[in-house]
Amino acid sequence: MLGFYNYTVIVTYLGFAFALCGIMTCQQDPSLAVTFLIFSGFCDMFDGAIARTRKRTDEEKRFGIQIDSLADMTSFGVLPACIGYAVGLQKPWQMVLLIGYALAGLIRLAYFNVMEEVRQSKDGGKRQYYDGLPITNAALLLSLTFFICRELFPQAMIPTYGTMMAITGVCFVSPIKVKKPSLIGNMAIAFTGLGILFAVFKISGRI
Repeated sequence: MLGFYNYTVIVTYLGFAFALCGIMTCQQDPSLAVTFLIFSGFCDMFDGAIARTRKRTDEEKRFGIQIDSLADMTSFGVLPACIGYAVGLQKPWQMVLLIGYALAGLIRLAYFNVMEEVRQSKDGGKRQYYDGLPITNAALLLSLTFFICRELFPQAMIPTYGTMMAITGVCFVSPIKVKKPSLIGNMAIAFTGLGILFAVFKISGRI
């Protein structure tokens, strides 16, 4: 059976499964699809740390890079675009925006894969900075945008979600340096996002 099936890739596979669930449900229930986007984001947060707990062969490491990027494209490239279409970004120019966002994510991931292999062959070790905004940030930025609009400014959902997608997509391919957060840093970001969601639900009266 082709592929690698040790525990280091299970969380990546789970995040991919959540993304597919989001894609399949976004037309019927965009809120549920965004929830699946958040679940995929949590899986991505820990997959790298889990992978580093096992000594892997070069083939397993390269497979991990590729499978992670393919899962990320589905989770944070395709799924947010599908959600955007589901919430009303359906005019021709808006569909171009959705395609542009997904394309920017695709380019960013392909570029990262090439440069990461080059970096590891020369320097090795753990990466300290990313070039461009990592595509996984879509899980936080777009989910917060969606729920804030849904709860507080529903009439502004389409323009606000579309604008955030445009900004995020541009940042994917912009030559900016983004410090790679530690596991603790990732958890702090996640809890900050959850805190903001709690505050939004509290203000809207759902809690």
